[in-house]
Amino acid sequence: MNLGLQGKTAVVTGGASSIGKAIVEGLCAEGAAVVIADFDDEQAERVVAQLRTAGHTVSFISTDVGDRAQVERLVEQTLTEHDHIDILINGAGWTVNGLFLDKPVEDWEREVAVNLWGPINCTRAFAPSMARRSYGKIINIGSDAGRVGEYQEAVYGACKGGVIALSKALARELGRYEVTVNVVCPGLTLPEKPEDAGSMSLWHADSPQSHIFRDEETLAKVVRRYPLRRHGVPADIVPLVLLLASDQSSYITGQVISVSGGYAM
Repeated sequence: MNLGLQGKTAVVTGGASSIGKAIVEGLCAEGAAVVIADFDDEQAERVVAQLRTAGHTVSFISTDVGDRAQVERLVEQTLTEHDHIDILINGAGWTVNGLFLDKPVEDWEREVAVNLWGPINCTRAFAPSMARRSYGKIINIGSDAGRVGEYQEAVYGACKGGVIALSKALARELGRYEVTVNVVCPGLTLPEKPEDAGSMSLWHADSPQSHIFRDEETLAKVVRRYPLRRHGVPADIVPLVLLLASDQSSYITGQVISVSGGYAM
């Protein structure tokens, strides 16, 4: 693709692993300069080294998006390094599946901090500079759990539903500044290699649901709920994100689009 992203600067939260990593690679391939914001330092540094070796402009700023002070530092360092930001991808996510009545409150708090406060914090921090330049693309990575509800994902789904509502409201508010805001909602998306999952991924290796990497019978039952009869991989999400990050989508805002093999329609 040639989407005209050369010379653009993008920040990708959760960009060290899984969907976020694939998005970073896609943006780099299109010529954008990318800042990865993630709290998995080791994984992020590995991704940066690989991409720099390939000749891309990419850096890493260690950030917990649920911490407003760290997000403010992210903005300061990004604008010092690149002078401006064109694209914000709010991709950081965290959850551990479990029944609502069984999960500890600490898990709920972490889910809300990363999945809801994260996009709020980052958008509030970066949107003013976009508004001043009358240009910006904000893409929030939602989830079909926020569109239809999902078993064992009550609070996570509530956060993603909040991100959808937030994005629609911000699309109305920021449109006057030529800033677009859209949501991409994956369904079940598993990295092609478990080592690419990372600590911010829904399917990270320490999660109770990590058995899905090993249990083909369970995975087969899950994907039968998908019309295309397969789970997604990170590469499935990238083309739509790149389109929304480009000027080819300049008249698209406030939209919620699932990339989930037909799971949500």
